[in-house]
Amino acid sequence: MLKTVPSKKNKGLVFCAISGGVDSSVAALLLKKQGYDVTGIFMRCYNLDGCAERDAEDARRVAEHIGIPFYIFDFEEEYKKQVVEYMVEGYRAGITPNPDVMCNKEIKFGLFLKKALALGANYVATGHYIRLRRNFEINSKFKIQNSKFTLWQAKDLNKDQSYFLWTLIQEQLEYCLFPIGDYLKSEVREMARKAGLPTAEKKDSQGICFLGKVGVRDFLKNYIKPKKGVVLDAEGRKIGEHDGAQFYTIGQRHLGIRNQESGIRGRHETKPYYVVDKNIKTNTIVVAEGENNSALFQKKIEIKNVNFINLEHTNILENVGMSGMSVFARMRYRQPLSSAKIYNLKSKTYNLVFDEPQKFVAPGQSAVFYSAREEMLGGGVIN
Repeated sequence: MLKTVPSKKNKGLVFCAISGGVDSSVAALLLKKQGYDVTGIFMRCYNLDGCAERDAEDARRVAEHIGIPFYIFDFEEEYKKQVVEYMVEGYRAGITPNPDVMCNKEIKFGLFLKKALALGANYVATGHYIRLRRNFEINSKFKIQNSKFTLWQAKDLNKDQSYFLWTLIQEQLEYCLFPIGDYLKSEVREMARKAGLPTAEKKDSQGICFLGKVGVRDFLKNYIKPKKGVVLDAEGRKIGEHDGAQFYTIGQRHLGIRNQESGIRGRHETKPYYVVDKNIKTNTIVVAEGENNSALFQKKIEIKNVNFINLEHTNILENVGMSGMSVFARMRYRQPLSSAKIYNLKSKTYNLVFDEPQKFVAPGQSAVFYSAREEMLGGGVIN
């Protein structure tokens, strides 16, 4: 059932996820200033280096400073199963999974949203850099009908996080708020300073959230046993060894492989090597020399589990048929958008054909597509 827009006097109860960073802190601050009834929530998830306890304390201090209630939701076991195991199994199968996408899908806009609504919240909010727009028609009786939600790249394109949110659907967006999407990071920092928030100068987190300072390979070795294998060049010649094909991803460089012609190792090679293919069954990886090697590029990719934010785009694709729908797409976070066409193959499976060949296409990662106006249309998983 479609909810009406809350009045200015009663904008509704918002459970705002406060991670202990400056972005979510300012999100909570803005919501309170806008007249919402805000409750701060810290989500305790799986964490390796202990930073979660410090972040929880920072989140509590922020809530106290703003003057809002604060609670902790314990999602550790669910996070292990739905995000950590997903990541491990992906690498074990030879793909490069995206745990940040899965965290948003299953935890933040899955478990958190469901629990918030069950406890009486009207909305959930996060500190994501993305813009949410509501489009609706007014009928003859001046009532809202045919309401649709669209997602757009953030004002700050350097911080835009739309790449990680392509799995969201209309039924979730109805309850979502993204307060900082219309601000630059510098503006968010300044608002935090002026308000005296304890997180105003806190550095941004980097890498996969639950790993902290633990490297991906070191983490995976707890689950995947290292096994010596062969490194081949693009012509099929053995040029070195590795400790397990599962630990490598397409496009990875700095392998320290011996260049047999020059006799030089590692970063002093004439040209760096990049992984262009791997075979889990034979435990081999294939590499190519030089960042512009043709083996690194692909023009057409297949994507599965495709989700369109607005289902109208699914209808458009069905109507255009063999001519395809023009989009702009990226296959890595912060990668510049490239023009492409998307073609429907079968249910939730599509071909994405770029105008210019793209480098480092890693199966398991997300391909996300946009309109020329910066609307995020949806995305899928590279097959």
